[in-house]
Amino acid sequence: MSARNLACAAAFVFAIQLIVARLPAADEWNQFLGPNRNGIAPSATGLLDSWPADGPKEIWRVPGGVGMSGIAISGGNLCTLIQKGGQQWLVALDPLTGKQQWETALAAEYKNAQGDGPRATPTIAGDRVFAYTGQGVLTCVSRTNGSQIWSHNVVGQQGGKVADYGMACSPLIVGELVVVSAGGPKGCLVAFRIQDGKQAWTAGTDPAGYSSPVLLNVGGRSQLVAVTGASAVGIAPDSGALLWRHAYETDYECNTANPIAVDGHVLISSGENHGSVLLTLKARGDQFDVEEVWSSQGPQSVLRSEWQTPILLDGKLYGLDNIGSAGPVTHLTCLDAATGKRLWQQPRFGKSNFIAADGKLLFITTGGELVVVRATPKAYEEIGRKQVLGFTRQAPALADGRLYLRDDKEIVCLDVRK
Repeated sequence: MSARNLACAAAFVFAIQLIVARLPAADEWNQFLGPNRNGIAPSATGLLDSWPADGPKEIWRVPGGVGMSGIAISGGNLCTLIQKGGQQWLVALDPLTGKQQWETALAAEYKNAQGDGPRATPTIAGDRVFAYTGQGVLTCVSRTNGSQIWSHNVVGQQGGKVADYGMACSPLIVGELVVVSAGGPKGCLVAFRIQDGKQAWTAGTDPAGYSSPVLLNVGGRSQLVAVTGASAVGIAPDSGALLWRHAYETDYECNTANPIAVDGHVLISSGENHGSVLLTLKARGDQFDVEEVWSSQGPQSVLRSEWQTPILLDGKLYGLDNIGSAGPVTHLTCLDAATGKRLWQQPRFGKSNFIAADGKLLFITTGGELVVVRATPKAYEEIGRKQVLGFTRQAPALADGRLYLRDDKEIVCLDVRK
């Protein structure tokens, strides 16, 4: 083999190694809402079917800090963002023991009337961790020791302004790029090269909103789908080219839930008395025309997701329907995803965050109560509930049969295996 062919072969092997290193293991929870950003633990099995007398066993509990960031677990690291001592920090713990491994200061503290501290969940990819602060500072650090590799004030660079309730977009890894929302006139969405932090592309000029972008296979192709403060958009992940846009404006630009794929279509749902719509994409050259499959809007909507991303299981949507303009009443509901028809509703279930695993829905209420419900389209079936934390708005995380939860004071690990 020639020297040139050897070099090409070596480069190819290195590229494959990079790709494999960045693929999360099936039982990990390496980013916001899990490995596929849809709230589902795809390979979790053997979780509890009945409620122990004292609820799931607590494995460990450690002090944390202020913030709405969720938890990411991968390769022996548990990462989340907290605020303490006037700064926002990315912290890494041992997921088995809760022992701190390292911590890295990211930016000055973020304060807001709706709650202080960082909002976004960090993303673990290969040998790096990516974190986005409440002011919109994106930082890449080494997962080994937390040392900073590169950092950008993304909102400032794009000429934007921090969203009214803080920047909440969790970083998305797409190949060799990391994507976040900036909401600036120079770019609503921005992609940076993982390796050196150089800007790769920008897309759109909408305000940021509070949702996180997702890579979905919809309209017959893989595309980056994001819900901004004023629309849903499809983006070519390699170039940032706009593929389609569907206007979706809400009061206070409060589009917060992630978009999800439903049989090749796109479902978006928003609170503030807005509603839900299922969109179909029809190719027109290199772009798409957008049509509604079904829509349910306004005060009588079947689903108004305030900040919780609905979960799709076997063609059924499970979601939290918030009543009024960010009002106190929230129902748990199950819909037929293809039609939007309501199958059942548990009235006044309460504001919560939730994920799905092994045929169950695992909730943490804002009051800090763990609630486990069987995922069935037949009726509401509660397995059990237990008080675990104080006030919280952080999403749960699940890895290796361990459920990880946090509030503004503590991080806790529970054993939810049979």
